[in-house]
Amino acid sequence: MALFHVRMDVNLPHDLDPAVRDDTIAREKAYSQELQRQGKWVHIWRIVGKYSNISIFDVDSADELHEILWNLPLFAYMTVEINALTRHPSAIA
Repeated sequence: MALFHVRMDVNLPHDLDPAVRDDTIAREKAYSQELQRQGKWVHIWRIVGKYSNISIFDVDSADELHEILWNLPLFAYMTVEINALTRHPSAIA
């Protein structure tokens, strides 16, 4: 198990064909929800006022996370920041 904190900022072009936009967003939602059902995409939070999110992934390796992110339909329009997480010695849970 490897936990990662991932920030994703989406920047869709203003001139993107609306049909392409809608299809891409629908495929993104379906893909992300399937990863949530599998337990790999553990948490997702929207950043208020931005087309961005903070997510926690629970995957086997950095390589697996890389593959997941590269397969996001919106990946071509994202800036992604990743931080590996480890247990804090003061945590009681």
